[in-house]
Amino acid sequence: MISLDCFNSVGLRAAWALVVCTIASVSVAIGASPARAQASWAGQQIGSPVYGGEGGDREPPPERKPEPLNDLRPDATPWRSDVMLNALAAAIESYQRIVDQGGWPLVPQGRMMRAGDDDPRVPILRKRLRISGDMPPKGQYYNSETFDSELEDGVKRFQTRNGIRPTGRIERSVYAVLNMTAQERLDQLKINYERLRALTQGGVEDRYVLVNVPAFQLEAVEKYEVQLRHRVIVGRVGRDTPEVRATIKALNFFPYWRVPDSVATLDLVPRLKTEPQYLSEEVIRVYDGYNGPELNPMTIDWNSPQVANYKFKQDPGDKNALGLVRIDMQNEFGVYMHDTPMKKLFGQRSRSFSAGCVRVQEVFQLAEWIAKYEPGWEQPGRVQQVLAQG
Repeated sequence: MISLDCFNSVGLRAAWALVVCTIASVSVAIGASPARAQASWAGQQIGSPVYGGEGGDREPPPERKPEPLNDLRPDATPWRSDVMLNALAAAIESYQRIVDQGGWPLVPQGRMMRAGDDDPRVPILRKRLRISGDMPPKGQYYNSETFDSELEDGVKRFQTRNGIRPTGRIERSVYAVLNMTAQERLDQLKINYERLRALTQGGVEDRYVLVNVPAFQLEAVEKYEVQLRHRVIVGRVGRDTPEVRATIKALNFFPYWRVPDSVATLDLVPRLKTEPQYLSEEVIRVYDGYNGPELNPMTIDWNSPQVANYKFKQDPGDKNALGLVRIDMQNEFGVYMHDTPMKKLFGQRSRSFSAGCVRVQEVFQLAEWIAKYEPGWEQPGRVQQVLAQG
């Protein structure tokens, strides 16, 4: 039985944007390792020619004490299944009853509320959480204005269901979710149901990867059971990860990153106007066009109109924006899944930091799962062997 809790940061937060990758014939290509990287432009297109969509990393948010994440379901039920459709249908029925009975009250915004506080808004908050099922129907101190431990537990449950850090406190950032009306929740569930139903129509592939962008996670499915679940980093606002259905074509180890024109224009060139040394620090080369010679970044006038014709490429290595492996899938947007050197960002609950591509936590496990039926890649540990050999 799948409970309503399984819709924590997906069904109760936003409509889905989904990337579905059907595994078919997967080629495995090994590019030049950092030690073997060459400077020439020619001959460095490794594997399937899919470039673009990624890079332009934002600086990570300020450091704070990490808290363990519990956002990955442990069961083997995939999203594309009758079980999940039935669970969504049950959730819709439940929320329809709430709407028919008048919904829940909105909690007035104000100072933070936490355990031990006395606040006239506490009874309203308690009623709000009782109606949504995050608290028992009525507690011993239902009308009390004291924020007690029972209410704290209810707040944590609400936060966990909605993909919010479970602090047990009502802070400013919580109100946007807390004060979404029951009708708005119901509408989201209905949208999710229709999207999920559309994904299951026409049959479900025997083996596939599904990336659920609003949930910041993916699942690798084989014979209708989830084999792997991974946290992912997706496109930030304005660089959103698109909705795509594609076939995985290649695994590319030690990839070069050919900087997309959009990233170069919006992110890289503006930075180079004040930090021309940034290219050498990040092992990024600049060329006069696709087939032109390599240029010295320290001699370039980055305010010149000629800069619009320059092309950029980052060498393989620890600083490479794609990490050590890229999972190519042919699509009109030029997006793909890949490793990343910025692994600390996987510790964030909200992970929209990329320029459109999907960065995968523990991506080498996924790469091994993808390639395990390819000749020579059947034995576990083959990916690690390739990485160790460099």
